[in-house]
Amino acid sequence: MKITTHEYAYGPHPSQTVRLILPGGAHIPIAVVIHGGYWRSAYGAELAEPLGRDLTRFGVGAAVIEYRRVGEGGGWPTTLADVARAVDSLAGPGQRLAAGTLLLDRVAAIGHSAGGHLAAWLAHRGSLRAGTSGSVGPGEAHVPVVGAVTQAGLLDLVSASTERLGDGAVVALMEGEARSLPQRYHHASPLANVGDGARVVCVHGEVDDTVPLSQSERYFEAARMAGDPVKLIVLPGIGHYELIDVDHPAWDACRDQLLRMV
Repeated sequence: MKITTHEYAYGPHPSQTVRLILPGGAHIPIAVVIHGGYWRSAYGAELAEPLGRDLTRFGVGAAVIEYRRVGEGGGWPTTLADVARAVDSLAGPGQRLAAGTLLLDRVAAIGHSAGGHLAAWLAHRGSLRAGTSGSVGPGEAHVPVVGAVTQAGLLDLVSASTERLGDGAVVALMEGEARSLPQRYHHASPLANVGDGARVVCVHGEVDDTVPLSQSERYFEAARMAGDPVKLIVLPGIGHYELIDVDHPAWDACRDQLLRMV
């Protein structure tokens, strides 16, 4: 199978880029692959690219997105706006570079850790209040995602903030504490937006000591009670980083869920 790679910008900042990795074929579903690193500029899309390349073996194209992170102009609301804009760019430069082969009604998101937060947030994007970062207004063109696979995702930003996960990474992203900025946290936290029918699969290692399993468990219970088609897969004996090791069965579990979506 011939694999082609295109890189393009969706904005003027050096971090506003998409690397589009495509298998051969005329009708290509797309996975938006979002890296983690607690939204900090020390970590980049190189963490996600191996996952994207692996997906092409199964006939799925990958849009490995980069975005502005804390320390280089990211934070509230820039990081969220970038991710939404990157996905929407698939309908413009992405589709042009792919010669019209992208199936824009079969786009799903997958993300690890902080990228899991952003992937789930994209799945809830349609229910965001109009006029807020990443929201979709009446008649506005956008590319919806059919669902999201979160790999040890940070899905409850309020508890992640109070527990100071990542040495205060959530407070840095949101530029303040949850108790002081309730509306901001409500907009950005996937847990706060359950009940809109978003399809989310949470994959989490049982012994993850970087993002606790409780992050996925709380989201799962809230989404299940709200009637959303949510699923929780707990991998026994698995920590944080096995989920992004393309040679590890933990990645196989994540990839299988993504392939079912698209």
